[in-house]
Amino acid sequence: MDHDKKHRERDGALPEAIAIISDALSRLRYGAIQLTVHDGRVMQIDVTERRRLPD
Repeated sequence: MDHDKKHRERDGALPEAIAIISDALSRLRYGAIQLTVHDGRVMQIDVTERRRLPD
């Protein structure tokens, strides 16, 4: 695969990844968002939510 085609594919997935991350951030009160990146591309997004229980 040539370099330009690879770059275009990478750019196409970026808006989707940003939208998923933005949505997770807007809903998350306590927790973590972990990105897994391979060859400069976001391949996986893990959202871990922590729930605080009352005393």
